Amino acid sequence: MSSTDSLEQTAARVAAARVHGRRLRHVVALLTEDWRDLDELVRLPAVPRRTVEELLAAMGDDLDRSGDRWRLSPDRAAAYRERLGLDALPTLDEAGGVPAGHVDLLGRVREDVARVPPPLAALDHVQATPESVLRRALWLRENYDLAGARVLLLGDHDLTSLALCAVVPDVSVTVVDLDERVLEFLDRAAAERGHDIRCLHADLRFGLPPAATEWADLVFSDPPYTPEGMALFAARGLAALREPELGRLVLVYGYSDRTPALGLKVQQELQRLGLVFEAVLPAFDRYHGAQAVGSASSLYVCQPTARSRKAVERQQVAIYTHGPQSVEGSGAAGDRVRAELVRIAGAAEYRVEGVRGPSWDRPLHAPAGQALAVDASADPGPWLLRVLLAANARRVAVLVGNNHPNVTSEEGQHALADALATKFRLRYLRSTPEPKTAVVVAEEVPVETLAPGDRVLRHLLDRAHGKIGNVWREGLVAVSGGALTKNAARDRIAEAAEAGGLRAHELAVRLVDLPRHRLGALLDAVRSTHSG
Repeated sequence: MSSTDSLEQTAARVAAARVHGRRLRHVVALLTEDWRDLDELVRLPAVPRRTVEELLAAMGDDLDRSGDRWRLSPDRAAAYRERLGLDALPTLDEAGGVPAGHVDLLGRVREDVARVPPPLAALDHVQATPESVLRRALWLRENYDLAGARVLLLGDHDLTSLALCAVVPDVSVTVVDLDERVLEFLDRAAAERGHDIRCLHADLRFGLPPAATEWADLVFSDPPYTPEGMALFAARGLAALREPELGRLVLVYGYSDRTPALGLKVQQELQRLGLVFEAVLPAFDRYHGAQAVGSASSLYVCQPTARSRKAVERQQVAIYTHGPQSVEGSGAAGDRVRAELVRIAGAAEYRVEGVRGPSWDRPLHAPAGQALAVDASADPGPWLLRVLLAANARRVAVLVGNNHPNVTSEEGQHALADALATKFRLRYLRSTPEPKTAVVVAEEVPVETLAPGDRVLRHLLDRAHGKIGNVWREGLVAVSGGALTKNAARDRIAEAAEAGGLRAHELAVRLVDLPRHRLGALLDAVRSTHSG
């Protein structure tokens, strides 16, 4: 193909985009200026990867290539700039739209983003650029009075909470996340900087923690970009608002302009929840990844209506685009594997009334003479501990993946066993019933065999859905045989909590909602308060 043909094919593609041709012209302009990789060509002008690839193909031999980078040949750049009117384009903001005067703060955000645990594809993590994270925080500050306000973040791998607290120091923030690594990172950073950030663990598919329900003035979330994921996160966000008529959901969502039907489905799900779009700010965020949607997303400002109060919250397990919890994934083991799980749970001693799902939003009880069989084969990591905390039975068998972090190594096995030592004795059956699965068998520890301090702890582990402080107090009084008053028990708890470095809010949450990295400190503090 001649250079003239390549230029004309490129110009034809730009012209065919009509009013949307400007973004394609920006792609070409980038190539006339310097070497560019595909990430830049997608992310900076917010153009879907397939569109960029088609544009590169049209330019053909006019492109120079070095590894994974491209540029227009210097002897052809001027022709492209003249033919496509590139000199008339406004300057493309490569700095991410962060206003001047925030250089130091942007540097801190960049350091945080560089240190955060790497994204998990199974949870649809795609890292927002540091500039986008800071721009979110500044936009929230500029549009809402957040001094003394409560902001809830449903998922925060991008660390928007830290940026928000940096620009609004007296805001109160709660982060609810499934990823234990992110909660630990945020918790430690917040403690070091004196930010008011409360971290709670939850898988929103199984409910919103009570401590976050009807708590927030404003909810921010960058959910999974499926209709099911957006609907679920929005529904949980509605449940989190303390005054829905005054609250707002600020949601991040992106779709490719090549597939507008997907965007329509998401917007219909949000409208089904009675949400009105107060504003949609296009291409507000940029990402390292998500090239199918142009490495960009829009900011949706959603106002609840009276209809939102009546919206039905549907429990969805398949909300992601990757992994066993994806919309396309099976999400559960086959009949043969489930039958074998029932056999292992029963062990010829107990009856098993079918296989339960992995939910822990309420206690999992089994009557006398029965055992529990739980299919948690789609567990991304945190489910197993919570299922066993929720379970109250003589015997429990939980099906997980053979690569589960609490199964694959002795360290992981010991960590789980130690946390539950006063409640269950654990056995790990690797590659059972098939090579890709494992079964964790939990046998109840008789309470009468435990020392007094461990009995207080057992009282807490058996009541994982009560507020930690309340259950702890009741356990102390019960183990003392009534010799300890409630007030005396409260005093012991306050002393132990301070000595153990527990936070005040941690005594007001449920054990199943406590981030795992805080569990050890809590268990040690509880043991220290037994009545002797």
